[in-house]
Amino acid sequence: MTNLRDSRRSLRPLAFAVFALASSAASHAVAAHAAPSVHPPYQLSVFARSANGYSQPDSMVQWGDSIVVGFQNHVAKDGTDGKSSTIVQYALNGRVQRTFSVPGHNDGLRLIGQDELWALQNEDANPNLVIIDLETGRQTLYTFPPSTTPHGGGFDDIVELGGNVYFTASNPGTDSNGVNIFPALVRVRIHGRTNTVDVEPVMFGNASAIDIPTGATVQLNLSDPDSMTVDPRGNIAFTSQSDGELIFVRNPLTSNQVIGRLPITAGGAATTIDDTAFATSTAAFMLFADVAGDTIYRLDSAPFGFAPGTAYSGSDTTGVLGTLNLDTGVVTPVATGFHSVRGIVFVTPLH
Repeated sequence: MTNLRDSRRSLRPLAFAVFALASSAASHAVAAHAAPSVHPPYQLSVFARSANGYSQPDSMVQWGDSIVVGFQNHVAKDGTDGKSSTIVQYALNGRVQRTFSVPGHNDGLRLIGQDELWALQNEDANPNLVIIDLETGRQTLYTFPPSTTPHGGGFDDIVELGGNVYFTASNPGTDSNGVNIFPALVRVRIHGRTNTVDVEPVMFGNASAIDIPTGATVQLNLSDPDSMTVDPRGNIAFTSQSDGELIFVRNPLTSNQVIGRLPITAGGAATTIDDTAFATSTAAFMLFADVAGDTIYRLDSAPFGFAPGTAYSGSDTTGVLGTLNLDTGVVTPVATGFHSVRGIVFVTPLH
């Protein structure tokens, strides 16, 4: 049997560290909004803005010395308006290199292996997956049979861990008691002969979990599985956004699987976060998207760089970027004045 104290400790990825940011003028896209407020010795600048018919930047990944960003273009979250999202590849100086079009509302974006970009669309219903070979530009569309969506919604985000790919099952339904009894996290397999996706439940929306601040066992009722990452200790970490919780899954699909819950607070009150990322290197810089502000920002930390392993979270409801204490769940704002912060990624130049 897994020791509760050891399990709780293993679900705390790394200790919290406070940092500050530097000020910059807001872009013309947010002229009517309060300018971002940040503090030295960190510097904030604009990496790129929406342009050429694409808007609403969200998910981002690094591919070599390029950054790939998903623009949602105000497409319906269930894809029923028949419109498409735009995937834009940038050089590290913000110059556009090429674009791709994918059907539906893009939310999840992840590099699988060296060159496969997985783009996941329509988190509310009618999901599809487009895999783009970034070397050749070839795109392949995959569909989800009805058996893959018993929760009634779509899928939101993607991670790869230990050779397996996982999705969060978003916009779930509930039983007659208002409980999400459906899969919240699934393992994914694709079938090239039929261009379809299969999923296997990893955990359910009403799973038992360890409450990280107290060590108590609680029953979850996840209403909004959302953005996902892998923390420095190898745990899958995903947001249940409207519930104000960060969920950790250690040793998925094994007899030693452990689930942890971290309630999120700011200023003494429950709050929501959309995306969380962990600093990867002192040489890295951060990019994050202000989706409603149509701007991608770059954050540099000088002269010492970011502390590797420190967690940073963004809220798309309060427009705050902050550090996240992984023992208590407290978000300490370090940059404010954005419309909605999403799509945080740490970038390490390779050349």
